[in-house]
Amino acid sequence: MSADGPSAQAPLPGTPVRGSRSGRPVMVLLDLLGRRWALRILWELRDGPLAFRALQASCEGMSSSVLTQRLSELCGAEILERHDGAYRLSGEGARLLESLAELNDWADRWAERSREA
Repeated sequence: MSADGPSAQAPLPGTPVRGSRSGRPVMVLLDLLGRRWALRILWELRDGPLAFRALQASCEGMSSSVLTQRLSELCGAEILERHDGAYRLSGEGARLLESLAELNDWADRWAERSREA
């Protein structure tokens, strides 16, 4: 299965996923982002496109088969796109990453409270 060929079975809104038979969009998104390495891939692409090998190197320890599968799923969900041999966030992927910034802020506050306790 190639990351630039037909997409892996990326979960799409309206289809059942782990923990949700209804396929509610937020549950489908959480299933997709909860897959191993998915968020790390988005994070590594935050500053711009990376070719497969550069992306794999920045995600120390990720196998090429897992990277291929995640890229295929994220491209299938239109969160990533491939352009000129490199992967990058799509417009919607960039908006998703911006939305996750609030979650990062919350996590930073949580960590601070934990240090103070």
